[in-house]
Amino acid sequence: MRATYTQEYLRGLLKELLALPRETEWVEYKHNNDNPQEIGEYISALSNSAALCGKAFAYLVWGISDDTHEVLGTTFKPTTCKKGNEELENWLLRLLSPRIEFSFFEFQSENGSAIVLLEISRAIKHPVQFQGHEYVRIGSYKKSLKEFPEKERELWRIFDTTPFEAIVAKPNQTPDNVLLLLNYPAYFELLKLPLPDNKKGILARLEEEHFISPSGTGNWDITNFGAILFARKLDDFGTLKRKAIRVILYKGNSRIETQKEQMGGRGYASGFEGLIEFIMTLLPSNEVIEKALRKDVPMYPELAIRELVANAIIHQDFTVHGTGPMVEIFSDRIEITNPGQPMVQTDRFLDSPPRSRNEGIASFMRRIGVCEERGSGVDKVVFQTEFYQLPAPLFEIAGDNTRAVLFAHRSYADMDRKDRVRATYLHACLRYVQRDYLTNTSLRERFAIEKENSSMVSRVIKDALEDGAIKPVDPESESRKLARYWPVWA
Repeated sequence: MRATYTQEYLRGLLKELLALPRETEWVEYKHNNDNPQEIGEYISALSNSAALCGKAFAYLVWGISDDTHEVLGTTFKPTTCKKGNEELENWLLRLLSPRIEFSFFEFQSENGSAIVLLEISRAIKHPVQFQGHEYVRIGSYKKSLKEFPEKERELWRIFDTTPFEAIVAKPNQTPDNVLLLLNYPAYFELLKLPLPDNKKGILARLEEEHFISPSGTGNWDITNFGAILFARKLDDFGTLKRKAIRVILYKGNSRIETQKEQMGGRGYASGFEGLIEFIMTLLPSNEVIEKALRKDVPMYPELAIRELVANAIIHQDFTVHGTGPMVEIFSDRIEITNPGQPMVQTDRFLDSPPRSRNEGIASFMRRIGVCEERGSGVDKVVFQTEFYQLPAPLFEIAGDNTRAVLFAHRSYADMDRKDRVRATYLHACLRYVQRDYLTNTSLRERFAIEKENSSMVSRVIKDALEDGAIKPVDPESESRKLARYWPVWA
């Protein structure tokens, strides 16, 4: 997604780049060379070299003499340049793997010369390839990465040790810009801390949290950690714009007709409560009678929604470009999806210890009470669905995404075999982590079945045994009515 920069910012960035030494592995200058093949190879080389040099971005700049750094101006026009019949940007994006973020900017230098600047995000999880080949900068030369195994080993070491949170989202910002871009009052409010009475105290606290770091020029780099949690507008951070949470309300139970769609604009920490409030206003409601008064209650318990949205935020894979967490609301269900496949099996979400790709984000969200340290979020979701007599939630892998589904109320008679067995399995898991067992009585209560109809529950238990979802604690027990059961993995 294209970042948005003012002409003033771009001229200032150009001035900083021109002040660098002539041989810089993450910056390359061109005059008019518009060869698409070379541009693609340079994107690979510069992205990989930016990672090696600890830079958030690399730059390819047209209109500059590579030898003298003299501003010459350029005739290159990326918006009109094509490879065959395909636009240049689309062609480059199609042949890059993984698909990293990059943006072309056209502007005038201080002397009026036409300049084109290509901002390239650093490699994050894998070396960036172009047409199946990996490149790197050695001094001021573009080389095949395979020719330099020591560079390749160092690159993989960086991928293994540099978390997403530590990468710079917006470099070299003035103190005033930092305070304009980050919602620092929300940070102090969420942690119930007094707001310092001066700019220096605020910046010191943000640095202590690793939301910002010194840039070395008297300014500050804003990290992904600070931006994703406290951005006033994620649009201000080009590489993070698509990580905003998208909420879609559909008409009916399919994706054919959209009634409402909204993209979250704020950082996850400062915007979480507002996001949950917005989702709850969109949910269908049930009418209940309580003490002779009718009132509407949400179709789904708010606690379950909070936990699943928090999990989608915390456990997403930020290296999957072009997509972010999404909440889709249908007439009969709500689906909460995040980029990245889960780090534990979906059928073990309830009992597995918490594991997160993004430990910094997870830790901070725990500190402000959005989620809990012991990883009990899915336990709460299953408990809430049982308490409100909802069908069991579904956890599934959808391509490169993880999806959690909450279903609207359905009577026992309207549930199919899969619904009943899934509910039985999750009930057994919940009882197990509570150091208890599934029994005919506990499952009957879970499904709100009258005691005289306990034979219905016996049939569900039989189906769950046949499907390998549960197992008896004592296989030799002759009394099926008094039998106790565990999840099959126990």
